[in-house]
Amino acid sequence: MADDNKNHKDDNAPRSGMRLRDMLSTILFGALGVQSNKARERDFTHGKPSHFILFGLGFMLVFILGIIGIVKLVLHLAGS
Repeated sequence: MADDNKNHKDDNAPRSGMRLRDMLSTILFGALGVQSNKARERDFTHGKPSHFILFGLGFMLVFILGIIGIVKLVLHLAGS
């Protein structure tokens, strides 16, 4: 009987998609090239492609700007 209540409760729960933390971890682990099979299945069942694209582009922009900033800092400190 407990299983029936559990299944019934899950069926009525709204599918709200992925949390922000889950999306960020997916993007970061994807950039590193490591991700668990469980997380991959979660991404394909609950995630929206547009969210992955936008978060991926945002991550890429922040990463590139970070690299540029680090290079400028090193060149400045080196006296060039």
